[in-house]
Amino acid sequence: MLKTEIALSEKTILVTGAAGFIGANLVQELLRTVPGVHIVGLDNMNGYYDVSIKEYRLREIEKSAGAHPDCTWEFVRGDLSDRALVEGLFEKYRFSVAVNLAAQAGVRYSITNPDAYIESNVIGFYNILEACRRYPVEHLVYASSSSVYGSNKKVPYSTDDKVDNPVSLYAATKKSNELMAHAYAKLYDIPSTGLRFFTVYGPAGRPDMAYFGFTNKLRKGETIEIFNYGNCKRDFTYVDDIVEGVKRVMQKAPAKQTGEDGLPLPPYAVYNIGNSSPENLLDFVTVLQEELIRAGVLPADYDFEAHKRLVPMQAGDVPVTYADTSALERDFGFKPSTPLREGLRRFAEWYHEFYQV
Repeated sequence: MLKTEIALSEKTILVTGAAGFIGANLVQELLRTVPGVHIVGLDNMNGYYDVSIKEYRLREIEKSAGAHPDCTWEFVRGDLSDRALVEGLFEKYRFSVAVNLAAQAGVRYSITNPDAYIESNVIGFYNILEACRRYPVEHLVYASSSSVYGSNKKVPYSTDDKVDNPVSLYAATKKSNELMAHAYAKLYDIPSTGLRFFTVYGPAGRPDMAYFGFTNKLRKGETIEIFNYGNCKRDFTYVDDIVEGVKRVMQKAPAKQTGEDGLPLPPYAVYNIGNSSPENLLDFVTVLQEELIRAGVLPADYDFEAHKRLVPMQAGDVPVTYADTSALERDFGFKPSTPLREGLRRFAEWYHEFYQV
């Protein structure tokens, strides 16, 4: 696919979900590495999980911004589903690149709270697309998810696979984002790239993710539940690898071209970003417990067997995720590679410091 090179230095960039796990790490990376970048971050700071972690991430961003006075950082507290707010930001700042990482996350939560997913993931994304139509950007990059693959039997998952069988509303909203982006790319020539993230983890991550939730429960002496009797595999991807992938993608937009019908060929692409190395959940838990002991989060004599329970598969879950990243490697020369133990070690050390264990 033909690509248009985009220089990020001195550009004004929108990052939605800027207080979120991936968003905050992306903002810090851009402030550290892109000269003269101007970043506007949008987040509604909702209480889906502990807001103090979001506030911690924002403080870390402020430190990065302070260390790079040639760059600017502005935080806007607001909701993606507020169309007037979104349009107002685009009108005021005329963004060169928009990175949409805001979404209501979580597969299981979507079963009991569907409204939140339609508001944020569908209406919110529609507002972004409309704003990009009215105030054109050089590139729209947005978060999709490995959950769009549903219960696909073929592994590794390729972006060439059909993804028409979501097993959760969350997955359905992410697939709808890809479809909407394709339509807007075709109709309005908006260069857009969707990124299917695979089980992102790391320091200051989301407490609803397994590694973080397990740690919280083990510290309290509670029992952790390992789904599908431990026969699940996940393509755990360290957050720094995700951020590096996003940054590279931001700088290469699908090229605008005209088709034989005289209409634009949609400048549209989708990539997987995953570690391409699925880990069995039981092995993952073993590495996690070893690193929690090493970091001093748990005592050396902790009885893990007494705090583990194997349970059936949860509704909306899938047994395996496994990314085929060959297209990402081909077009961007990049492949996530952080080993699981290294990533969990950094998480355990952060956890020890943040919670002053």
